[in-house]
Amino acid sequence: MAVPKKKTSKSRRDMRRSHDGLPTPGISLCPQCKEPKLPHRVCPACGSYKGKEVLENKSE
Repeated sequence: MAVPKKKTSKSRRDMRRSHDGLPTPGISLCPQCKEPKLPHRVCPACGSYKGKEVLENKSE
């Protein structure tokens, strides 16, 4: 069984894991209400998608 001869330092370990972090999601603005939302998804604030109301308005 392979066993490391020396302890891997925290610096070397963390440099190896530098690509493991999650990327930040892109945020776009809703054209109807100008609230931030994820692209290609229904706006949680006004319930519209591509200019059409898909969900019933929650604020009413």
